[in-house]
Amino acid sequence: MKNIHVAAAVILQDHKVFVARRKDEGELALKWEFPGGKLEEGESGEQAAIREIREELSIGIAVQRHFLRVSHQYTSFFLTMDAYLCTIEEGTIILSEHVNCRWVDASELMELDWAAADIPIAQKLIEYMETSL
Repeated sequence: MKNIHVAAAVILQDHKVFVARRKDEGELALKWEFPGGKLEEGESGEQAAIREIREELSIGIAVQRHFLRVSHQYTSFFLTMDAYLCTIEEGTIILSEHVNCRWVDASELMELDWAAADIPIAQKLIEYMETSL
């Protein structure tokens, strides 16, 4: 079974969080997620999050801190995902890897059809957004 290590950017702005909907392909077709991607050889999670968001959304982000590590067994692969709280530093979002995106507040998070590994992040984020922002 393939093991994949990814970094996800939890991008916060104006008491909302950015979420993106995956393309209609593969095991996670059309599921909502926190954007990001696979770590490259020798790359830290923070570096991967910054690079992937530049590639997927055409924006520059700043990583504030590590938020949560999630491990999840999908049908065809095992995923380890490190989620990082981030802010936008520059640019305008342009989707290249997703079919849709939204800015949502804490009360809307659990209404989305999430990729399974993103659910624990969304759940922890609700508490974080309600108490810290």
